[in-house]
Amino acid sequence: MFRVVDDWVKKAARERPGHAAVEAADGALTYSEFDHEANRASSRLAGLGVGPGARVATTLPPGLDFAVLLHALPRLGAALVPLNTRLPAEQQARQRELAGADLLIDEQLGNAIGSAGAATPARELDPAAVHTVLFTSGTSGEPRPVELTLANHEASAAGSAAALGADPADRWLCPLPLFHVGGLAVLLRCARAGTTAVLHERFDAQRVAAELQDGSSTLASLVPTMLARLRDTGLERAPALRALLLGGGPIPPELLAWAREHELPMRTTYGMTETGSQVVVAEPGEASGPPVTGAELAIAPAGREILVRGPMVAAGALADDGWLHTGDHGRLDERGHLHVEGRIKELIVTGGENVAPALVEATLLEHPAVRDAGVVGIADPEWGEAVVALVVLGGGVPAGDLRHWCATRLAGHEVPKRVEVVARLPRNAGGKLVRRDLTALAASH
Repeated sequence: MFRVVDDWVKKAARERPGHAAVEAADGALTYSEFDHEANRASSRLAGLGVGPGARVATTLPPGLDFAVLLHALPRLGAALVPLNTRLPAEQQARQRELAGADLLIDEQLGNAIGSAGAATPARELDPAAVHTVLFTSGTSGEPRPVELTLANHEASAAGSAAALGADPADRWLCPLPLFHVGGLAVLLRCARAGTTAVLHERFDAQRVAAELQDGSSTLASLVPTMLARLRDTGLERAPALRALLLGGGPIPPELLAWAREHELPMRTTYGMTETGSQVVVAEPGEASGPPVTGAELAIAPAGREILVRGPMVAAGALADDGWLHTGDHGRLDERGHLHVEGRIKELIVTGGENVAPALVEATLLEHPAVRDAGVVGIADPEWGEAVVALVVLGGGVPAGDLRHWCATRLAGHEVPKRVEVVARLPRNAGGKLVRRDLTALAASH
């Protein structure tokens, strides 16, 4: 286990004091200012009794106060618990309870924790201490809290940097929510590298497209639905972009083709909350990739479940055999590249045959009129479960034509028994399909 003496912001403040650390709607901070504000905030929080082992929840939006809080708490040995700001108050309270948060910061940092006291002296950061408590996406059940240490985040950021390379002039555009690991990891990676994180409070396709086209961003993190909306804005190019990370769900082939046509440097990723974000980063234009430095992958013989281990994996997520059992099924090819085939728990059993929803969704998304697709199993007296597809269309096409489209590309048992057209599909803030809501929507049609 490595030992961290300095935190990343303090190191960057020494080495690049005038370099932009964070830019957001509420302003910007250089690394020198960032370090100073983190010290002031930790002093104020210490005055409220926050110390080693404490957990502080927040509903602050993506911005300077959130970034400062994220780096102030580890200086006190405390952990941040970002709550899902899109949940109603009672569900946020439930998350706070599950995470064991002692304090809630839900307003501007200065107002929330009072005036500054004496600056907190630099202290060693314990890499084994809980750094953040994040919640899983909850696409098929209640979100679960995951405890990630500074060591987990260090290993994750190091693996990402090795896969993507590093440029001191990097500006990482992040329109993802910071209460999910994909967004939070951007803030942490930039702090570790001493580069600039550009935070958007919410995804605005026109604004993101403008920033990509004007060459102000070198890296960006998106989910497939965001990229589809950028396409719809007429995005033509991103001249300074050296990597566009895309994860969080299956990517429609026609969307990938559009990205290649416009020479967008797509890097598809695979990861989860329990791994501190990505554990696989594909090469540009590829749909599969190798594990990042430090991560190990294996495929369980039974059920082809993807297994992960390495220093970025939360200790509490490991099974007795020392592996994280992801709940995803997939395969490793002869190059050791991972191909993800869907969630094991989402498998539909129809007439004694297994159907992977992700495969059927990908097939539907290949149709030029289909803008979004979700597939679930609905209880059926004859088949046990019937394969049902819900689609969002960008042009008129009869449902029967979509079934024929699937029948020419899939096995008979994989073809949806019915296809329903809906206005939109239930997706969470990270762009993932919320399966339980999708099932309820399918059952209501």
